[in-house]
Amino acid sequence: MTDTVIADPDATVNGVKRAGLVRVVLGGGKGTSEISQAASGMDAAPETGDQFGASSTSYDADGDGCTDLVVGAPNEDIAKNGEQLVDAGAIYVIYGTPTGIGAGSRIESYSQAGLDPSTTIEAYDWFGHAVKAGKTAGGSPYLVVGVPGENVTVDGKTYADAGCITYVQGTTKVSVSQKDPGVIGTVEAHDRFGYSLAGTNRYFAVGTPGEAIGAAKFAGGVSVFSHILTSGFPTGLVGIDQDGPGVTGVSEAGDGFGTSLSMTNYRPSGQTYNSDVLLAVGTPNEDIGTAADAGGAAVFRIQPSGAYTEVTAIDADVTDVDGTATASDFMGQRVTIANTNTGTVTTTATVRLAVGIPGRETGAAKDTGAVQIFRPLDTAIGATDKVLTRGSGLPGTATARDYNGISLTSSASNLYAGVPYSKATDSPKGVLYILPWTDIDGTTSSGTTTYRPGSDGLPDEGVAFGVVG
Repeated sequence: MTDTVIADPDATVNGVKRAGLVRVVLGGGKGTSEISQAASGMDAAPETGDQFGASSTSYDADGDGCTDLVVGAPNEDIAKNGEQLVDAGAIYVIYGTPTGIGAGSRIESYSQAGLDPSTTIEAYDWFGHAVKAGKTAGGSPYLVVGVPGENVTVDGKTYADAGCITYVQGTTKVSVSQKDPGVIGTVEAHDRFGYSLAGTNRYFAVGTPGEAIGAAKFAGGVSVFSHILTSGFPTGLVGIDQDGPGVTGVSEAGDGFGTSLSMTNYRPSGQTYNSDVLLAVGTPNEDIGTAADAGGAAVFRIQPSGAYTEVTAIDADVTDVDGTATASDFMGQRVTIANTNTGTVTTTATVRLAVGIPGRETGAAKDTGAVQIFRPLDTAIGATDKVLTRGSGLPGTATARDYNGISLTSSASNLYAGVPYSKATDSPKGVLYILPWTDIDGTTSSGTTTYRPGSDGLPDEGVAFGVVG
Protein backbone atom coordinates (compact mmCIF):
# COMPACT_ATOMS: atom_id res chain seq x y z
CA MET A 1 0.00 0.00 0.00
CA THR A 2 1.52 3.29 -1.14
CA ASP A 3 0.67 6.71 0.24
CA THR A 4 0.56 9.57 -2.26
CA VAL A 5 1.94 12.93 -1.16
CA ILE A 6 0.47 15.93 -3.02
CA ALA A 7 1.46 19.47 -2.12
CA ASP A 8 -0.24 22.81 -2.61
CA PRO A 9 2.44 25.33 -1.63
CA ASP A 10 0.20 28.28 -2.56
CA ALA A 11 -2.73 27.12 -0.42
CA THR A 12 -4.40 29.42 2.07
CA VAL A 13 -4.18 28.06 5.63
CA ASN A 14 -6.26 29.59 8.44
CA GLY A 15 -6.82 32.62 6.23
CA VAL A 16 -3.11 33.06 5.49
CA LYS A 17 -2.39 33.17 1.75
CA ARG A 18 0.35 31.04 0.19
CA ALA A 19 1.19 29.48 3.54
CA GLY A 20 1.07 26.06 1.88
CA LEU A 21 0.01 22.57 2.85
CA VAL A 22 0.49 18.91 1.96
CA ARG A 23 -2.25 16.34 1.52
CA VAL A 24 -1.48 12.64 1.93
CA VAL A 25 -3.79 10.12 0.29
CA LEU A 26 -3.23 7.07 2.46
CA GLY A 27 -2.85 3.71 0.74
CA GLY A 28 -5.40 0.96 1.18
CA GLY A 29 -8.34 3.35 1.22
CA LYS A 30 -7.49 4.68 4.68
CA GLY A 31 -8.50 8.20 3.82
CA THR A 32 -6.70 11.51 3.43
CA SER A 33 -4.68 13.54 5.91
CA GLU A 34 -3.64 17.17 5.78
CA ILE A 35 -0.34 18.54 7.05
CA SER A 36 0.42 22.24 7.37
CA GLN A 37 2.16 24.56 9.78
CA ALA A 38 -1.15 24.75 11.64
CA ALA A 39 -0.96 21.02 12.48
CA SER A 40 -0.85 19.87 16.09
CA GLY A 41 2.73 19.36 17.20
CA MET A 42 4.15 21.77 14.62
CA ASP A 43 6.69 24.23 16.00
CA ALA A 44 5.62 26.91 13.52
CA ALA A 45 2.62 28.90 12.37
CA PRO A 46 1.31 29.62 8.88
CA GLU A 47 2.68 32.87 7.48
CA THR A 48 2.05 34.60 4.19
CA GLY A 49 4.28 33.20 1.46
CA ASP A 50 5.95 30.41 3.46
CA GLN A 51 5.14 27.92 0.69
CA PHE A 52 5.18 24.86 2.94
CA GLY A 53 5.26 21.93 0.51
CA ALA A 54 7.40 23.58 -2.18
CA SER A 55 9.64 20.52 -1.84
CA SER A 56 9.20 17.09 -0.27
CA THR A 57 10.90 13.72 0.05
CA SER A 58 10.52 10.61 2.18
CA TYR A 59 12.65 8.01 3.97
CA ASP A 60 12.78 6.06 7.22
CA ALA A 61 14.61 8.64 9.29
CA ASP A 62 14.48 6.84 12.64
CA GLY A 63 14.68 3.20 11.50
CA ASP A 64 11.31 2.14 12.92
CA GLY A 65 10.09 0.64 9.64
CA CYS A 66 7.64 3.48 8.95
CA THR A 67 8.16 5.97 6.15
CA ASP A 68 8.74 9.55 7.30
CA LEU A 69 8.00 12.68 5.28
CA VAL A 70 10.30 15.69 4.89
CA VAL A 71 8.66 18.92 3.74
CA GLY A 72 10.45 22.11 2.77
CA ALA A 73 9.20 25.65 3.38
CA PRO A 74 11.98 27.66 1.72
CA ASN A 75 10.30 31.03 2.30
CA GLU A 76 9.86 30.56 6.05
CA ASP A 77 11.01 33.59 8.05
CA ILE A 78 13.26 32.68 10.99
CA ALA A 79 13.49 34.80 14.15
CA LYS A 80 17.04 35.44 15.37
CA ASN A 81 18.16 37.93 18.02
CA GLY A 82 14.90 39.83 17.74
CA GLU A 83 15.12 40.06 13.94
CA GLN A 84 13.02 38.28 11.32
CA LEU A 85 15.29 36.74 8.69
CA VAL A 86 13.07 36.80 5.62
CA ASP A 87 12.93 33.62 3.51
CA ALA A 88 15.69 31.93 5.50
CA GLY A 89 13.79 28.66 5.11
CA ALA A 90 12.94 25.61 7.15
CA ILE A 91 12.22 21.90 6.83
CA TYR A 92 9.84 19.67 8.75
CA VAL A 93 10.17 15.94 9.42
CA ILE A 94 6.76 14.32 9.92
CA TYR A 95 7.22 10.82 11.33
CA GLY A 96 5.09 7.99 10.04
CA THR A 97 3.25 5.49 12.22
CA PRO A 98 1.97 1.95 11.58
CA THR A 99 -1.45 3.48 10.84
CA GLY A 100 -0.17 6.17 8.48
CA ILE A 101 1.01 9.74 8.59
CA GLY A 102 -0.85 12.88 9.61
CA ALA A 103 -2.82 13.48 12.79
CA GLY A 104 -0.83 12.19 15.75
CA SER A 105 2.48 12.08 13.90
CA ARG A 106 5.53 13.39 15.70
CA ILE A 107 6.93 16.47 13.97
CA GLU A 108 10.42 17.97 14.13
CA SER A 109 11.19 21.40 12.72
CA TYR A 110 14.63 22.53 11.59
CA SER A 111 16.17 25.76 10.46
CA GLN A 112 19.55 25.58 8.76
CA ALA A 113 21.45 26.11 12.01
CA GLY A 114 19.04 23.82 13.81
CA LEU A 115 20.01 20.94 11.52
CA ASP A 116 23.72 21.81 11.38
CA PRO A 117 24.74 24.06 14.31
CA SER A 118 28.03 24.95 12.60
CA THR A 119 26.18 27.10 10.04
CA THR A 120 24.67 30.56 10.21
CA ILE A 121 21.09 31.45 9.31
CA GLU A 122 20.70 34.34 6.87
CA ALA A 123 17.81 36.02 5.12
CA TYR A 124 17.02 34.65 1.64
CA ASP A 125 18.99 31.43 2.12
CA TRP A 126 15.97 29.38 0.90
CA PHE A 127 16.92 26.44 3.11
CA GLY A 128 14.68 23.58 1.94
CA HIS A 129 14.28 24.78 -1.65
CA ALA A 130 15.11 21.19 -2.59
CA VAL A 131 15.25 18.05 -0.44
CA LYS A 132 16.27 14.46 -1.16
CA ALA A 133 16.39 11.50 1.22
CA GLY A 134 16.81 7.74 1.20
CA LYS A 135 18.98 4.92 2.49
CA THR A 136 22.60 4.37 1.50
CA ALA A 137 23.90 1.03 0.19
CA GLY A 138 25.29 0.49 3.70
CA GLY A 139 21.84 0.87 5.24
CA SER A 140 22.20 4.37 6.75
CA PRO A 141 19.42 6.91 6.26
CA TYR A 142 20.54 10.07 4.50
CA LEU A 143 19.05 13.51 3.91
CA VAL A 144 20.26 16.28 1.60
CA VAL A 145 18.82 19.80 1.89
CA GLY A 146 19.47 22.45 -0.74
CA VAL A 147 20.30 26.00 0.41
CA PRO A 148 20.76 27.83 -2.92
CA GLY A 149 20.62 31.32 -1.42
CA GLU A 150 23.50 30.73 1.00
CA ASN A 151 26.23 33.37 0.97
CA VAL A 152 29.66 31.71 0.98
CA THR A 153 32.81 33.46 2.20
CA VAL A 154 36.22 32.55 0.76
CA ASP A 155 39.43 34.36 1.73
CA GLY A 156 37.46 37.16 3.32
CA LYS A 157 35.21 37.76 0.30
CA THR A 158 31.51 36.89 0.47
CA TYR A 159 29.76 35.56 -2.62
CA ALA A 160 26.01 36.17 -2.56
CA ASP A 161 23.77 33.21 -3.36
CA ALA A 162 26.70 30.90 -4.04
CA GLY A 163 24.70 28.16 -2.35
CA CYS A 164 25.36 25.07 -0.29
CA ILE A 165 23.76 21.85 0.87
CA THR A 166 23.30 20.36 4.32
CA TYR A 167 24.09 16.64 4.27
CA VAL A 168 22.97 14.24 7.00
CA GLN A 169 23.95 10.58 7.23
CA GLY A 170 23.61 8.86 10.60
CA THR A 171 25.30 11.14 13.13
CA THR A 172 27.15 13.08 10.41
CA LYS A 173 25.76 16.56 9.76
CA VAL A 174 27.81 18.81 7.49
CA SER A 175 27.31 21.76 5.22
CA VAL A 176 28.97 21.42 1.82
CA SER A 177 29.71 24.12 -0.76
CA GLN A 178 32.09 24.55 -3.65
CA LYS A 179 34.76 25.86 -1.30
CA ASP A 180 35.11 22.44 0.35
CA PRO A 181 37.78 19.89 -0.62
CA GLY A 182 36.72 17.43 -3.30
CA VAL A 183 33.81 19.55 -4.54
CA ILE A 184 34.11 20.37 -8.22
CA GLY A 185 33.80 24.03 -9.19
CA THR A 186 34.62 27.47 -7.86
CA VAL A 187 32.56 29.57 -5.50
CA GLU A 188 30.95 32.42 -7.42
CA ALA A 189 28.09 34.78 -6.74
CA HIS A 190 24.67 33.47 -7.81
CA ASP A 191 25.83 29.90 -8.55
CA ARG A 192 22.89 28.62 -6.46
CA PHE A 193 24.57 25.34 -5.62
CA GLY A 194 21.77 23.20 -4.13
CA TYR A 195 18.96 24.53 -6.31
CA SER A 196 18.12 20.98 -7.43
CA LEU A 197 18.90 17.54 -5.99
CA ALA A 198 18.70 13.89 -6.97
CA GLY A 199 19.95 10.69 -5.37
CA THR A 200 20.05 6.92 -5.02
CA ASN A 201 21.51 4.55 -2.46
CA ARG A 202 25.07 5.07 -3.79
CA TYR A 203 25.17 8.56 -5.23
CA PHE A 204 23.57 11.98 -5.16
CA ALA A 205 23.77 15.00 -7.45
CA VAL A 206 23.56 18.73 -6.81
CA GLY A 207 22.44 21.20 -9.45
CA THR A 208 24.14 24.59 -9.81
CA PRO A 209 22.13 26.29 -12.57
CA GLY A 210 23.75 29.66 -11.95
CA GLU A 211 27.29 28.33 -12.44
CA ALA A 212 29.43 30.41 -14.80
CA ILE A 213 31.35 28.26 -17.29
CA GLY A 214 34.16 30.38 -18.65
CA ALA A 215 32.64 33.70 -19.65
CA ALA A 216 29.13 32.21 -19.91
CA LYS A 217 27.21 33.31 -16.83
CA PHE A 218 24.34 31.17 -15.54
CA ALA A 219 25.36 28.40 -17.95
CA GLY A 220 24.95 25.82 -15.18
CA GLY A 221 26.59 22.66 -13.90
CA VAL A 222 26.05 19.53 -11.82
CA SER A 223 28.19 17.97 -9.08
CA VAL A 224 27.97 14.24 -8.35
CA PHE A 225 28.89 12.73 -4.98
CA SER A 226 29.20 9.31 -3.40
CA HIS A 227 27.60 8.65 -0.02
CA ILE A 228 30.94 7.19 1.09
CA LEU A 229 32.33 9.67 3.62
CA THR A 230 35.84 11.06 3.31
CA SER A 231 37.01 13.00 6.40
CA GLY A 232 33.37 13.34 7.38
CA PHE A 233 32.21 14.68 4.02
CA PRO A 234 30.44 12.97 1.11
CA THR A 235 33.00 12.14 -1.55
CA GLY A 236 32.96 14.38 -4.60
CA LEU A 237 33.19 12.32 -7.78
CA VAL A 238 32.75 14.54 -10.82
CA GLY A 239 31.40 17.81 -12.13
CA ILE A 240 29.48 17.94 -15.40
CA ASP A 241 28.74 20.92 -17.62
CA GLN A 242 28.12 21.44 -21.32
CA ASP A 243 31.79 22.22 -22.00
CA GLY A 244 32.85 18.88 -20.51
CA PRO A 245 34.36 16.08 -22.61
CA GLY A 246 31.75 14.09 -24.52
CA VAL A 247 28.88 16.42 -23.60
CA THR A 248 26.64 17.60 -26.42
CA GLY A 249 26.29 21.34 -26.79
CA VAL A 250 28.21 24.36 -25.59
CA SER A 251 27.87 26.26 -22.33
CA GLU A 252 26.07 29.50 -23.09
CA ALA A 253 24.94 32.34 -20.90
CA GLY A 254 21.60 31.63 -19.25
CA ASP A 255 21.28 27.95 -20.27
CA GLY A 256 20.48 26.80 -16.72
CA PHE A 257 22.02 23.33 -17.12
CA GLY A 258 21.06 21.50 -13.91
CA THR A 259 17.83 23.39 -13.22
CA SER A 260 16.22 19.98 -12.77
CA LEU A 261 17.76 16.62 -11.91
CA SER A 262 16.66 13.02 -11.49
CA MET A 263 18.61 9.84 -10.82
CA THR A 264 17.98 6.09 -11.01
CA ASN A 265 19.99 2.91 -10.54
CA TYR A 266 21.87 1.20 -13.39
CA ARG A 267 23.16 -2.37 -13.43
CA PRO A 268 25.87 -3.05 -16.05
CA SER A 269 26.01 -6.33 -17.94
CA GLY A 270 27.81 -8.97 -15.89
CA GLN A 271 27.35 -7.09 -12.62
CA THR A 272 25.37 -8.54 -9.71
CA TYR A 273 24.11 -5.23 -8.34
CA ASN A 274 23.32 -1.68 -9.41
CA SER A 275 26.84 -0.29 -9.24
CA ASP A 276 26.23 2.67 -11.56
CA VAL A 277 23.60 5.33 -11.95
CA LEU A 278 21.74 7.21 -14.67
CA LEU A 279 21.50 10.96 -14.14
CA ALA A 280 18.94 13.04 -16.06
CA VAL A 281 19.66 16.77 -16.37
CA GLY A 282 17.25 19.46 -17.58
CA THR A 283 18.43 22.61 -19.39
CA PRO A 284 15.20 24.57 -19.88
CA ASN A 285 16.79 27.80 -21.09
CA GLU A 286 18.90 26.21 -23.81
CA ASP A 287 18.55 28.00 -27.15
CA ILE A 288 17.96 25.59 -30.05
CA GLY A 289 18.93 27.30 -33.27
CA THR A 290 17.12 30.64 -33.18
CA ALA A 291 14.50 29.38 -30.71
CA ALA A 292 15.37 31.07 -27.41
CA ASP A 293 14.68 29.01 -24.27
CA ALA A 294 13.40 26.05 -26.27
CA GLY A 295 15.22 23.82 -23.80
CA GLY A 296 16.51 20.28 -23.71
CA ALA A 297 17.65 17.42 -21.52
CA ALA A 298 20.48 14.90 -21.30
CA VAL A 299 21.12 11.58 -19.56
CA PHE A 300 24.52 10.50 -18.21
CA ARG A 301 25.76 7.18 -16.91
CA ILE A 302 27.98 7.63 -13.84
CA GLN A 303 30.39 4.90 -12.69
CA PRO A 304 31.82 4.42 -9.17
CA SER A 305 35.09 6.06 -10.22
CA GLY A 306 33.25 9.20 -11.27
CA ALA A 307 33.75 8.45 -14.95
CA TYR A 308 30.70 9.48 -16.94
CA THR A 309 29.28 8.90 -20.39
CA GLU A 310 26.56 10.93 -22.06
CA VAL A 311 23.89 8.37 -22.95
CA THR A 312 21.66 10.76 -24.87
CA ALA A 313 21.02 14.43 -25.49
CA ILE A 314 17.48 15.52 -26.35
CA ASP A 315 15.83 18.56 -27.81
CA ALA A 316 12.81 18.95 -30.07
CA ASP A 317 14.94 19.32 -33.20
CA VAL A 318 16.70 15.95 -32.79
CA THR A 319 15.80 13.57 -35.62
CA ASP A 320 12.40 11.91 -35.17
CA VAL A 321 11.75 13.54 -31.78
CA ASP A 322 8.12 14.62 -31.77
CA GLY A 323 7.68 18.38 -31.91
CA THR A 324 9.65 21.39 -33.08
CA ALA A 325 12.00 23.49 -30.99
CA THR A 326 9.99 26.62 -30.21
CA ALA A 327 10.94 29.71 -28.23
CA SER A 328 9.95 29.60 -24.56
CA ASP A 329 8.96 25.92 -24.54
CA PHE A 330 11.34 25.41 -21.56
CA MET A 331 11.82 21.71 -22.30
CA GLY A 332 13.59 20.19 -19.30
CA GLN A 333 12.10 22.47 -16.66
CA ARG A 334 11.42 19.18 -14.90
CA VAL A 335 12.84 15.71 -15.58
CA THR A 336 12.27 12.34 -13.96
CA ILE A 337 13.98 9.05 -14.80
CA ALA A 338 13.04 5.58 -13.57
CA ASN A 339 14.46 2.08 -13.81
CA THR A 340 11.35 -0.09 -13.86
CA ASN A 341 13.28 -3.25 -12.90
CA THR A 342 16.46 -2.87 -10.87
CA GLY A 343 16.62 -6.64 -10.32
CA THR A 344 17.96 -7.26 -13.83
CA VAL A 345 20.72 -5.95 -16.07
CA THR A 346 19.66 -2.49 -17.23
CA THR A 347 18.50 -2.26 -20.85
CA THR A 348 16.49 0.15 -22.97
CA ALA A 349 13.41 -1.91 -22.05
CA THR A 350 13.72 -1.07 -18.35
CA VAL A 351 14.42 2.68 -18.29
CA ARG A 352 11.95 5.51 -18.86
CA LEU A 353 12.49 9.27 -18.92
CA ALA A 354 9.81 11.93 -18.67
CA VAL A 355 10.65 15.50 -19.64
CA GLY A 356 8.39 18.45 -18.83
CA ILE A 357 7.75 21.10 -21.50
CA PRO A 358 5.56 23.62 -19.66
CA GLY A 359 5.67 26.26 -22.42
CA ARG A 360 4.52 24.06 -25.30
CA GLU A 361 1.35 25.11 -27.11
CA THR A 362 -1.63 22.93 -27.98
CA GLY A 363 -3.21 24.32 -31.12
CA ALA A 364 -3.88 28.00 -30.52
CA ALA A 365 -3.76 27.61 -26.72
CA LYS A 366 -0.46 28.94 -25.42
CA ASP A 367 1.58 27.44 -22.57
CA THR A 368 -0.69 24.45 -22.13
CA GLY A 369 2.42 22.35 -21.63
CA ALA A 370 3.28 18.72 -22.28
CA VAL A 371 5.19 15.75 -20.90
CA GLN A 372 7.40 13.85 -23.35
CA ILE A 373 8.32 10.23 -22.66
CA PHE A 374 11.54 8.62 -23.90
CA ARG A 375 13.45 5.38 -23.64
CA PRO A 376 16.79 7.10 -23.02
CA LEU A 377 18.92 4.04 -23.81
CA ASP A 378 17.43 3.73 -27.31
CA THR A 379 20.00 4.20 -30.07
CA ALA A 380 17.56 6.53 -31.85
CA ILE A 381 16.05 8.65 -29.08
CA GLY A 382 13.05 9.69 -31.18
CA ALA A 383 12.08 6.17 -32.24
CA THR A 384 9.56 5.50 -29.46
CA ASP A 385 8.96 8.90 -27.85
CA LYS A 386 5.45 9.88 -26.84
CA VAL A 387 3.93 13.25 -26.00
CA LEU A 388 1.32 13.46 -23.24
CA THR A 389 -0.98 16.45 -23.28
CA ARG A 390 -4.31 16.90 -21.56
CA GLY A 391 -6.82 15.31 -23.88
CA SER A 392 -4.15 13.14 -25.53
CA GLY A 393 -2.48 10.72 -23.16
CA LEU A 394 -3.71 12.59 -20.09
CA PRO A 395 -7.31 13.16 -18.99
CA GLY A 396 -8.91 16.58 -19.23
CA THR A 397 -8.66 19.45 -21.64
CA ALA A 398 -5.52 21.41 -22.49
CA THR A 399 -6.06 25.02 -21.48
CA ALA A 400 -3.88 28.09 -21.94
CA ARG A 401 -1.35 28.64 -19.15
CA ASP A 402 -1.82 25.17 -17.63
CA TYR A 403 1.97 24.69 -17.68
CA ASN A 404 1.59 20.92 -17.80
CA GLY A 405 5.07 19.47 -17.22
CA ILE A 406 5.98 21.82 -14.37
CA SER A 407 5.57 19.07 -11.74
CA LEU A 408 6.92 15.54 -12.30
CA THR A 409 8.24 12.62 -10.32
CA SER A 410 8.22 8.85 -10.75
CA SER A 411 8.66 5.45 -9.18
CA ALA A 412 9.57 2.11 -10.72
CA SER A 413 5.86 1.58 -11.44
CA ASN A 414 4.32 4.98 -12.07
CA LEU A 415 4.71 8.43 -13.51
CA TYR A 416 3.27 11.27 -11.40
CA ALA A 417 2.36 14.33 -13.47
CA GLY A 418 0.95 17.32 -11.63
CA VAL A 419 -0.77 20.32 -13.21
CA PRO A 420 -0.93 22.69 -10.22
CA TYR A 421 -1.73 25.72 -12.38
CA SER A 422 -4.57 24.07 -14.29
CA LYS A 423 -7.08 26.49 -15.78
CA ALA A 424 -9.45 23.76 -16.99
CA THR A 425 -13.03 23.90 -15.74
CA ASP A 426 -12.78 20.39 -14.26
CA SER A 427 -9.66 21.19 -12.20
CA PRO A 428 -9.30 24.93 -11.52
CA LYS A 429 -7.51 24.27 -8.23
CA GLY A 430 -4.97 21.86 -9.69
CA VAL A 431 -4.77 18.15 -10.43
CA LEU A 432 -2.41 15.17 -10.21
CA TYR A 433 -2.35 12.28 -12.68
CA ILE A 434 -0.74 8.93 -11.85
CA LEU A 435 0.02 6.79 -14.91
CA PRO A 436 1.51 3.28 -14.83
CA TRP A 437 4.58 3.11 -17.07
CA THR A 438 3.07 -0.02 -18.60
CA ASP A 439 0.00 1.98 -19.63
CA ILE A 440 2.23 4.55 -21.29
CA ASP A 441 4.01 1.70 -23.08
CA GLY A 442 0.66 0.32 -24.19
CA THR A 443 1.17 -3.10 -22.60
CA THR A 444 -1.56 -2.58 -19.99
CA SER A 445 -4.68 -0.45 -19.77
CA SER A 446 -5.33 -0.20 -16.05
CA GLY A 447 -6.03 3.50 -16.39
CA THR A 448 -4.89 6.81 -14.99
CA THR A 449 -5.60 7.71 -11.37
CA THR A 450 -6.72 11.33 -11.02
CA TYR A 451 -6.61 13.32 -7.78
CA ARG A 452 -8.16 16.77 -7.55
CA PRO A 453 -9.69 18.86 -4.75
CA GLY A 454 -13.29 17.91 -4.18
CA SER A 455 -12.96 14.23 -5.15
CA ASP A 456 -11.69 11.00 -3.57
CA GLY A 457 -12.06 12.39 -0.08
CA LEU A 458 -9.95 15.48 -0.78
CA PRO A 459 -11.34 18.78 0.50
CA ASP A 460 -12.64 21.04 -2.23
CA GLU A 461 -10.02 23.67 -1.48
CA GLY A 462 -6.76 24.60 -3.15
CA VAL A 463 -4.77 27.04 -5.24
CA ALA A 464 -1.91 25.03 -6.77
CA PHE A 465 -2.73 21.43 -5.90
CA GLY A 466 -0.58 18.86 -7.69
CA VAL A 467 3.01 19.68 -6.74
CA VAL A 468 5.06 16.49 -6.33
CA GLY A 469 8.72 15.86 -5.49
